[in-house]
Amino acid sequence: MPVPFRLLPARPLVAAACLAAVLALGACGPRNTNTTYTPADIGRSAQVSYGVIVSMRPVTIQGQGAGVGTLGGAAAGGVAGSFIGGDPRANILGAIGGAIIGGLAGTMAERSATTGEAMEFIIREDDGQTISVVQTNEERFQAGERVVLTRGARTRIGRVAG
Repeated sequence: MPVPFRLLPARPLVAAACLAAVLALGACGPRNTNTTYTPADIGRSAQVSYGVIVSMRPVTIQGQGAGVGTLGGAAAGGVAGSFIGGDPRANILGAIGGAIIGGLAGTMAERSATTGEAMEFIIREDDGQTISVVQTNEERFQAGERVVLTRGARTRIGRVAG
């Protein structure tokens, strides 16, 4: 009697799906730039002033974990690990090991998604006050450039029109 053809056993498919879910978590992080606004910012007034960039330096934005990556990774790893082995004891040990490994992977994915590079701009305002603003530099500002400062939910610098 012929054996029915199966592409892959169900357990490895579930394990692969759980692993893919953990790895995809890193792509879920928000990308904050100086041109990113939230819906709450729409219609909100902001104070505006002008100044000149005195100096600038690259800085690293340290990721802050809310624990979502750890919890999601542990849950997915636990489910995937529970399919290891054939008896209940092996399934339990696999679930525990999968949860630990998945939690670590989820933590790293979340940290990676929330860590980035930015610039610290030292700006001398027209009133003589010197301030520091940290933001991304996709507009490629340079030292000596005149900028507009917008102080709303957060302080941003932008190009002076005209």
